[in-house]
Amino acid sequence: MDERVKRLDTPKKCEIFSRNALERNRPDLATEARQRAVQIRAELYGAKTAAENEALQAVYAYEEVLTTKNGRRTRASRTWQMINRHGIIEAVERAVNRAAETQGYTSLVEMGLEEFAFEAVILRHPEVFSEAAIEKSKGRLKSWKQS
Repeated sequence: MDERVKRLDTPKKCEIFSRNALERNRPDLATEARQRAVQIRAELYGAKTAAENEALQAVYAYEEVLTTKNGRRTRASRTWQMINRHGIIEAVERAVNRAAETQGYTSLVEMGLEEFAFEAVILRHPEVFSEAAIEKSKGRLKSWKQS
């Protein structure tokens, strides 16, 4: 990550940096700034484990996708409701174990944020998630990479 991006300490500064980078034809720096904003938001939430932190980053990355798509700051309301009701890890389990795929993977890829898919988080932390969630995540990531 670029040193200038590493020094950004608020999501707002990251957003401004990202816009400026795009204006200067530096999509690589814009992507890094979006990633940094996601990291900062997750840190501010106060996760207790690395898996929780990465799951929160996934939620915030999805909010970046929604914000870009809608042209205004948009929250992942249903996901936050599940987190509040069931906890971070259980919410990720439930989202991935649904019959339908989690939304937004293609959009995450387009924004350079594919590492923030719930399925990717599960595969990086298999000790925290159920075997069913791990298998479903492996299958989805394999099919997405083949598409």
